[in-house]
Amino acid sequence: MQQVLETPIEYLKGVGPQRGELLRKELGIGTYGDLLLHYPFRYVDRTRFNAIGDPMEEGTPVQLRGVLKEVRMIGEKQARRLTAKLVDATGTIELVWFRGLRWLQPLLKDGAEYIVYGKPTLFRERFNLAHPEIEAAATWDQGSATPLQPVYSTTEKASARSLNSRGIGKLVQAMLPQLKGGLPETLSGTLVEQLGGISREEAIMEAHFPQDKQRSDLAIRRLKFEELFYIQLQLLKQKQLMQHNVKGNVFAHVGAHFNSFYTDHLPFELTGAQKRVVKEIRKDMGTGHQMNRLLQGDVGSGKTLVALLSMLIAMDNGFQAALLAPTEILAQQHFKSLSRFLEGLPVEVRLLTGSTKAAERKSLLTALKLGEVHILVGTHALLEDRVVFRNLGLVVIDEQHRFGVAQRARMQAKARTPPHVLVMTATPIPRTLAMTLYGDLDVSVIDELPPGRKPIKTVHRDDGSRNAVFGFLESEIDKGRQVYVVYPLIEESEKSDLKDVMDGYESLSRRFPLPKYAVGIVHGRMTPEVKEYEMTRFAKGETNVLVATTVIEVGVDVPNASVMVVENAERFGLSQLHQLRGRVGRGAEHSYCILMTGDKLGHDGRTRINTMVRTQDGFEISEVDLRLRGPGDIMGTQQSGIPQLHLADLVQDAELLQKARRVAQRLLDEDPDLKDPGNAPIAGTLREQMREKAVWGRIG
Repeated sequence: MQQVLETPIEYLKGVGPQRGELLRKELGIGTYGDLLLHYPFRYVDRTRFNAIGDPMEEGTPVQLRGVLKEVRMIGEKQARRLTAKLVDATGTIELVWFRGLRWLQPLLKDGAEYIVYGKPTLFRERFNLAHPEIEAAATWDQGSATPLQPVYSTTEKASARSLNSRGIGKLVQAMLPQLKGGLPETLSGTLVEQLGGISREEAIMEAHFPQDKQRSDLAIRRLKFEELFYIQLQLLKQKQLMQHNVKGNVFAHVGAHFNSFYTDHLPFELTGAQKRVVKEIRKDMGTGHQMNRLLQGDVGSGKTLVALLSMLIAMDNGFQAALLAPTEILAQQHFKSLSRFLEGLPVEVRLLTGSTKAAERKSLLTALKLGEVHILVGTHALLEDRVVFRNLGLVVIDEQHRFGVAQRARMQAKARTPPHVLVMTATPIPRTLAMTLYGDLDVSVIDELPPGRKPIKTVHRDDGSRNAVFGFLESEIDKGRQVYVVYPLIEESEKSDLKDVMDGYESLSRRFPLPKYAVGIVHGRMTPEVKEYEMTRFAKGETNVLVATTVIEVGVDVPNASVMVVENAERFGLSQLHQLRGRVGRGAEHSYCILMTGDKLGHDGRTRINTMVRTQDGFEISEVDLRLRGPGDIMGTQQSGIPQLHLADLVQDAELLQKARRVAQRLLDEDPDLKDPGNAPIAGTLREQMREKAVWGRIG
C-alpha cells in the first residue's frame, strides 16, 4: 500500500501532467499520500435548500435548485465574464463568474436544472451569486454529494483550473476506491476501542466524506489523536534511548568550589524554585547518563545563577564548562555576571567571541587546552575546530532556539564522553509547544522571582498623552533614574524604521537637552564598538535616556533604569514586549513600562496591549501569543522544528495533546520495546516515522 501512496499525483484520473504540476506548486500535493492527507478544513450542510424568493443575507451561504436561463459571455479580454440566471417557482437570481470561463461555459446548458451553492452579494439593490459552485441536478440526485460536503483549502490559481474545493473533492473521490481495504491500522486494538472503535481507514474515509456528524467528529478526533500521539511517542522514545544508550560523566560529589560559593559568596538567598532546579540538575549529572535538561525561567528569575552552580559542580568533579550565547552582547553580559559572582574565588572565567583579539585568543586557547580555563563563555566562536577543551563536562546553551542542531552537535563533539547539556530560555514557552518541541528533554521551570524584585507597573498611552509621558520621564530622571525608549525595527534594512529611531533621538534630545541631560542611541547599523560604547555609558549612568531598537531586548542589565517606553508597541509581538519590559525592574526602585500606540488599534494589537497591562506572568503571556500568532511564528519559522500537522492544532487541541502524551508515556512504561503483539501496529508505524523524520527537540 505504501507504494500506492507514493504514486505521483499526475497518474490519478483527471489530473495529468499540467494539473499535477499545479497541485505540487500551489498545494504541496505531489503523491496520492499527500492528497489523502489534504483533509477538509470544514464541512457544509448540503441537506438544506433555500428558495430564491426567501430572505437572504449578504455573505451567508445559500443552496438553491432551479433551471438555468440566458447563459452568456459578456465583455472582452480582461473584462470578460460569464453570466446566467437561475429560476425557481419563487423568483430569479443572477449568477456571475469572472475566472475559469473557458472550461465552465461548455458545462452550463440553457434550460437544464442545477444545484447552486454560494454567498449572496448585494449589487444595485439586488442579490447575485458570484463564483457559486454549480452541479447538474441529475448528477446530484444520483448521490455524488454527501450530506456534509467537505470544504478543501485551495488557491486562486488552482481554482482557475477547476481545482477549487469541489474539484479537489472529486479527485479524492476518484482516488479512495483504489485505497479501500489497503490502509493499514496504525494503533493497537485497545487504543482504537478507546477512541470510539473507528479503524484508521474508516476514519480517513469519514473525514473526507462524512455521512454522519457524530461519526465524523469521532473520526476526526481519532486522526488528530494519532498525529499528536506519534509526535509524543517519537520524542519519548528518543528520550528513552538517550537515557539508556548515551553514557555521561558521573559528577559524584559536590565539593569546595560549590560549597565555598554557596556559603560565602551567594549574593542572595536562592528562591524555592531555584533550589528545586539545582537539585534536579545535581541528580541528573550523577546518574551516569548524559543530562539533557531545558531550563525555563522568566526574565530576571535567576537562571544564570542556577547555571553557575551547575558549572561549579562540574569543576568539583574535575571538568570544564562552557556557556554558549547567540550574540556578542549577551555573551559579554554573561561573562560580566559570572565574573562578578565569582570575584575572589579561584575560578578562571574567560570570554571568546568573534572580536577577541588574535594575541588574547592564542593565549586563551592554550590555557583552555591545558585546563587552566575553568569556564569559557562565548558565541559561535566556541564552535571553531581550534577551540579544544582539556576536559569538557557541561555545556550551557542560552536561548537555544537560536542555534541549529548541527551547531549543538559540534559543541558536544569537543568532549570524549558526551557532556551534560543544560539549555536555558528566557522566552516562556506555552506548555503545549514545549511538549511538542522539547518533549524528549527533562524540563525545569523557575517560576518565582528573586526577593526584592518589585512588580513593573505597565500602562498604555496614545500619542495624545505624549507631553504627560515626557513630564513623567523628567520626574523619574530628576530622581536619579534612567529611561529606555525603544522603537520598532522590523528589518535593519528598512530606512523608514531607522528614521523613526533617529527622529525619536532628535526629539528626545530637544526635550532633554544638554548639559542637564544626556541622551544616547543604539541601533543595529552601529559597529559593535560604538554600540558597546553607548551601552557602557548608559550602564555607568552617564546617559539618562537610551533611545534604541530591539538590540537591547536581551543582554542589558542596568538596575538603575526604571522606565521602559515602547513606541509603536502594537508592532511588537507579545513575547518581545515581555522581554523588553524585563529590562527594567532590576533594582530596588519602582519601575514602569509605558506602551505607546496610535489612536486606532486592530483586534490583535489591542489584545496584545491589554494582555501586557493585565499580567506579568510570562507563561500566561506566551499562551495568548500562541493563540494570536501560531507556533511557527513564535519560535521562528527556520528553527522552530514544529512538525507538520494535517488536522490537529496545538492551540485548539491542547487537551488532546496532553492525553496523547500521557498515553504514549504509559505505553512505554508498560512495554518499553513495544514487543507486545498487540502493539505491533504502533511499533511498525513508529519505525517508519523515525526512519523518515528527524527528531525535532533533540539537542545533539
